[in-house]
Order: sequence, then structure tokens, then C-alpha cells
Amino acid sequence: MENRTQLTMRVSRHSIAANVLLSAVKLLAGVLARSGAMVSDAIHSASDVVSTVIVMIGVKASEKASDREHPYGHERMECVAAIVLSAILMGTGLLVGWSGIEKIVHREDLPVPGVAALLAALLSIAVKEGMFWYTRHYARQMDSEALMADAWHHRSDALSSVGALLGIGGARLGYPILDPLSSVVICVFIGKAAIDIFRDAVDKMVDHSCDEATERAIRGCVMGHDGVEHIDLLRTREFGNRVYIELEISVDGQLPLADAHAIAEQVHNDVEAAFPQVKHIMIHVNPA
Repeated sequence: MENRTQLTMRVSRHSIAANVLLSAVKLLAGVLARSGAMVSDAIHSASDVVSTVIVMIGVKASEKASDREHPYGHERMECVAAIVLSAILMGTGLLVGWSGIEKIVHREDLPVPGVAALLAALLSIAVKEGMFWYTRHYARQMDSEALMADAWHHRSDALSSVGALLGIGGARLGYPILDPLSSVVICVFIGKAAIDIFRDAVDKMVDHSCDEATERAIRGCVMGHDGVEHIDLLRTREFGNRVYIELEISVDGQLPLADAHAIAEQVHNDVEAAFPQVKHIMIHVNPA
């Protein structure tokens, strides 16, 4: 089986190839069919290439082994990549929105888009939605924040193509203002995706705890061990795509030190085996 980095690189290379081809098709269709919405959509797809390169850099950096200056590893580099990606995504959205507003203000310059723009929009919706599901599948499999951000970048592109399709169709039906207006709607979709990606990445940068369901599952695993009488403290924190745990358990105070240590060691090993995202668990033993 491929390791995490190799798999991410393979998925990212597929994304880059699809985006380069799709951007070229949409840009050509937008120019030939005189559709500002399709040209804006092409710019959005082109920005996906940059974002995917950032994902590749972030994931590669996050896999770097621990060293003297970074004893806890480099997993947060993936969050940094996701934050940079969200900034690029927001910038792209603002650029697309501003282009649409300018054309709305100068209405006399609004052409009626050709049928090629409609076909390009339909193609883009199909391809980008497929790329979203493909990328999200592997992002979940590897619990990759950066790859998940890239997946939602694909989804935002699919939604923007839906907006472009509606705008182009409306313009061809006699409402040319709908073409640039769809660019403004596309800007809103892109902006929301950027904000969601940014918030998720920041949560993992500031030691956000695991969700309640995960913590309940960890408690169940710990209490399932013979000798553990009580959980005195459980703290979890997300570190990039990995999790650190601080745990205090109570055992019989009359047990020899070696036996108490053996219980803690068994809990340690079983939790790390049951929860692959856990990188390390520190256990302190209290006398019950």
C-alpha cells in the first residue's frame, strides 16, 4: 500500500492535470462565446492548480520527522497550507466578484454569450463534482486537512460553474445582466468555502479538543481495562491531523508499582492501536 505522502501526491497530480485541461477549455469557451462568467470560472479553476501545489508542499513538510527544534513533529504544516489555500481562495473570489460588478456598472458592454459557454459550464460541473468526491474520499481516508480543503475547492468550483450556467442561460434568454451577476454569486460561494477552510485549519492550530464522540470512545476504551477504577482526567488536543492525549487514571493504591505501571502501559498501547490518529498518549496513575 502507498504511504500517506505518496497517496496525497498521486491524488494531487490528478487534480492538477484535470484543472489545467479544464481551465484551458473554459477559458477558450469563455473568450469565443464572449462570456464573462465563463472566463471568471476559468480563473477559479486555474487557482485550483496553485492551491493543489500548496497542498503538496504542506503535506510533504508535515511528514518530516521530529527533530531537536521540533520534538512534536511538523504536522501543523498541513494546517498552514490550508490557511494559505483559504487566503488564495478568498482572493480569487474577490477578483471574480469585482469583475462581475464592473460589467454590471457598464451595462452597455454586455454581450450575449454563445452556446459554447453553456457546454463548457456543463462539462465543468461534471468534472469538478467528480474531483470533489474523489479528493474527499482520500482526504477522509488519510485525515488530511489540506487535502480536504482542496476537495472543497473543487466543490466551490462546481458551484461556481452552476452559477455560470444559470447566468449564461439567462443571458441567452434575453437577460444579459445575468451573466456578470452570476460572477458576483460565484464570489459569495468561493468566499464561504474560504472562510470554512480557514476556521477548520485555525481550530487545529490552537490545540482544539477532539469532538465529544471521540472522547466518549476513548473513555470507553480506557474503562474497559481490568484494574482501571476511574478516569480522573482526560484532555485531548488536535495537532494538525494527529491527536495528543493527557490521561490520569486511578488504580488500586495497594498495587505494587510494577503492576500499576503494567496497567498504564496496556491502556497506552490499546488506545494508540484503537485510534490511529493518536500520535501519543501520556498517562499518569493515581492511587484510588
